[in-house]
Amino acid sequence: MIHKFSMNNMFIVMDINSGAIHIVDKLAYELLEYARNAGDLDNGRMIADRLSDRYTEDEIFGCLEELRRTADEGALFAPDVYAGYTGLKSGDTVKALCLHAAHDCNLRCKYCFAGEGSYHGARGLMSPEVGRAAIDFLLSASNKRRQLEVDFFGGEPTLNFTAVKDIVSYARERETDYGKQIRFTLTTNGVLLDDPMMEYIGGHMKNVVLSADGRREVNDRMRTTISGGGSYDTVMPKFKKLADSRGQENYYIRATYTRNNLDFSEDVKHLADMGFKQISAEPVIAGKDADYALCEEDLPALFRQYEILADEMLKRGREGGGFNFFHFMIDLDGGPCVIKRLTGCGAGTEYLAVTPDGGLYPCHQLAGLPEFQMGDVFGGISDRGRKIREKFSACNVYAKPECENCWAKYYCGGGCAAAAYFQSGDILSPYRLGCELMRKRIECAVYINAVRLSGTRT
Repeated sequence: MIHKFSMNNMFIVMDINSGAIHIVDKLAYELLEYARNAGDLDNGRMIADRLSDRYTEDEIFGCLEELRRTADEGALFAPDVYAGYTGLKSGDTVKALCLHAAHDCNLRCKYCFAGEGSYHGARGLMSPEVGRAAIDFLLSASNKRRQLEVDFFGGEPTLNFTAVKDIVSYARERETDYGKQIRFTLTTNGVLLDDPMMEYIGGHMKNVVLSADGRREVNDRMRTTISGGGSYDTVMPKFKKLADSRGQENYYIRATYTRNNLDFSEDVKHLADMGFKQISAEPVIAGKDADYALCEEDLPALFRQYEILADEMLKRGREGGGFNFFHFMIDLDGGPCVIKRLTGCGAGTEYLAVTPDGGLYPCHQLAGLPEFQMGDVFGGISDRGRKIREKFSACNVYAKPECENCWAKYYCGGGCAAAAYFQSGDILSPYRLGCELMRKRIECAVYINAVRLSGTRT
């Protein structure tokens, strides 16, 4: 399987199964329109007839010969050798937990999937006892895994920061007994951040996610306080101070874009202008009746925004003011292991979410939904939870008809199971608008890498 695309007169061919990326001339790009598998490269006469109005036979047959050599080397039209690896994912090892330290929030973001922090239920905070039990569960359920991860999430976890610190302290004591190491992350809206809290985060959190949407008017339209006011002026100076204190590394400032800001590249540029170096902008996932929900007719505009961002990143990089954009961070040299590429984030298997009462769920977005409760941190995975886990364990790119023949499958791992569920009611039916955006982001990421590696100036 190959995928070819062009941006700014650069012609790129991706060989999906080998992972090879080729920058080609226009002749090879057009020729591959008629050669969609290795066998077609032998149909030189047919291809020459189709391209004879633009190229000579010597040019066409010379290009065909070069493409045949590339195919013989395994870098073009490579066979799919990955289908047999889908069963290698361990169904009983947990390596990461998302601890919902608070099912409450001091903002009322209009697009919040968590029901403005309450997860559509009672508001509440995780007790230290539940947090400690979650750590014990992780250390036990991680089996032979030594490197583990815990993300403090909400709602807003800084509403329960005393418990967060207690859980971290307990984890540091217990991980030594197991010979393991836990890396902590915290996601915050920034309202309660102060100097002591930032100092603690700097010393204990491997990564931090800072939630803000970019320009003041964009942010304050969706990310409001309980009283209805804007949050930009409160949180942005704190976020900048925190990011600077971390040397502009090991964090992301994460925006959510909606139909209200289809020009979201301006929000990314705004954040970069403020000095942030690690930036993410995620598309909102919302019901079709929401006035801010994205729809298919928005795709051309959104595609253009990603192209603008790609060019902006290259431009600023040349000028010494570069920044990283999360969705363009693709490692073409190594990248994730084959199992991760086939199965995605590990929700419901390697990664679980824990609610304030200790309930276990497949991921943070599905937390609190009764149909997805898999047990609790005190008793572990229940019989019902094991059935849920089996379904998520079988969730891979070969189990989804829409994914099996998609060129982007090894880059996205089949997409977000929660987004699929909320849009279609089935974790095996990918969120199609999300798929379109993912494919565009991958193209832009590959293009950026191709420009940088080739030394081309666009």
